[in-house]
Amino acid sequence: MCGIVGLFLKDRSMEPQLGSLLSEMLVSLSDRGPDSAGIAIYGSAKEEAGKITVQSPAPDEDFPGLDRELAAAIGRDVNLSERSTHAVISVPLTKMEEAKAAIARLRPRMRLMGAGGAVEIYKEVGLPEKVVERFGIPGMGGTHGIGHTRMATESAVTTLGAHPFSTGPDQCLVHNGSLSNHNNLRRELTREGMTFETENDTEVAAACLSWRIARGMDLGSALEASLDELDGFFTFVVGTKSGFGVVRDPIACKPAVLAETERYVAFGSEYRALAKLPGVEDAKVWEPEPSTVYFWEH
Repeated sequence: MCGIVGLFLKDRSMEPQLGSLLSEMLVSLSDRGPDSAGIAIYGSAKEEAGKITVQSPAPDEDFPGLDRELAAAIGRDVNLSERSTHAVISVPLTKMEEAKAAIARLRPRMRLMGAGGAVEIYKEVGLPEKVVERFGIPGMGGTHGIGHTRMATESAVTTLGAHPFSTGPDQCLVHNGSLSNHNNLRRELTREGMTFETENDTEVAAACLSWRIARGMDLGSALEASLDELDGFFTFVVGTKSGFGVVRDPIACKPAVLAETERYVAFGSEYRALAKLPGVEDAKVWEPEPSTVYFWEH
């Protein structure tokens, strides 16, 4: 049944609290998904700077020396910051694709979690409380973020099968529900040049959005198009570099609630995920309508 959360900060003074608030929101929904958990944190992007988040099953072997080897491979300075099984590698934006290819060559067992100018993605098998503690999420700041706790229904319980799924620069998606036509869409998108790491239906949904955004659609238009091409039951929360969006399928059988104040917009699968947010008692609170796209941008 899964639990999903999202928090978009309008008030910049709240940015140091983003990780703490998102962590508390996600932990409150732990009983909705005991298998794995993950969070995407969007920080302030630095001009000409990019970030690549990677995961390793053997970080003690894979991370030491990787910054030096990668710098030699791309001919530019590289910074590597470790967080448990994940590392965030900072490289010039102009070297992002070259760096990703070099990482795959230098450390073939490592997996890409996400990349862009602002996003960092952390996900692992386990309950939200353990996952956010493992990566130090409560101490992280940022402008917005999304999170997920998973109850697996159609693919393996693995790090790669956990949400968020990222299939484009600074783009990621979390999902509660199941898609019935994901295999056909995966084949179509593969013919269009998209690549997939898992058999998970959510990765297909993320790729559909990324494919459309890469062809000039904004987030709102891409989400509206998803209503026509995706079959099944779903609530999606999507993160981009500048904001986040929410959409539910036409039947809208998966629970969802939004709250908005002058300081933030928050999403939760259930109201209890929002109950401890500052000022929520004065928020506009509503259930998102079926087949309706909601999105906010900085």
